[in-house]
Amino acid sequence: MTHTHHNSPAPKARPEFGLIIVGDEILSGKRADKHMPKAIELLNARGLSLDWADYVGDSPERITRTLARAFESNSIVFSCGGIGATPDDHTRQCAGKALGLDIVLHPEAEALIRERMQDTAKEQGVPYEPDRHDNVHRLNMGVFPVGARIIPNPYNKIPGFTCQGAGGGVVHFVPGFPVMAWPMMEWVLDTYYPHLFQKAAWIEKSIVIYGSMEATLTPLMETLERDHPGVKVFSLPSVDHPEHGRHIELGVKGSPDHVALAYPAMLSGLQTFGLKFGPELVRE
Repeated sequence: MTHTHHNSPAPKARPEFGLIIVGDEILSGKRADKHMPKAIELLNARGLSLDWADYVGDSPERITRTLARAFESNSIVFSCGGIGATPDDHTRQCAGKALGLDIVLHPEAEALIRERMQDTAKEQGVPYEPDRHDNVHRLNMGVFPVGARIIPNPYNKIPGFTCQGAGGGVVHFVPGFPVMAWPMMEWVLDTYYPHLFQKAAWIEKSIVIYGSMEATLTPLMETLERDHPGVKVFSLPSVDHPEHGRHIELGVKGSPDHVALAYPAMLSGLQTFGLKFGPELVRE
């Protein structure tokens, strides 16, 4: 395999944010995914948003294909799960295959894993035996694609890692355990991407509409997106809302300046339909 170093997580301007969740236990329903709501929360707190998410079981072929797409996507991606050293953990090996790189024991990861093993031995009151089979096996958790950068793990020191693909996509690999993954995701965002933060730079305004169909409103939505390219227009229909019953929430979202122009234009356009309106909503 080719030895190519990708040392700097620096994708092109205005990348999307993506999320990959790995594990049969999620797809089988044995565990409920908690990572996507948390990723949305962490991104929203920084004025960012999640653009896409993929769920994949413990199939090496599927994981490799999913990661290959991520590395070519010019996205900033978090991959949660499958980086342990048990037989059903394939993510580290699949990352190497997706990148066309060998996987090797990372020296910083090795030092941190050995430090963790010494801590564990001390806690248990037993001597640390570095050459014991299980301890040697644990070093596999530090085997990453060549050129990977580590992500510190404040919970137990076993690191995650970051790789960048030739297509510009950067994937940050963290464990499946939320207690470890979430602080590591925060560290990644605050360490590598503060220049992308847009706090207080996003607003959403909408209105509840009764007695209309989405198809009726589509021409207005298309006109708004054409005339106001800085906003996204959204339509959220509901058939059994406990307060509003059957209705459509129609709105625009984007920077405050763009929304300040697009939202009045939307309200003006709605007047021609003779509809009944409910409350107006604002989310920041």
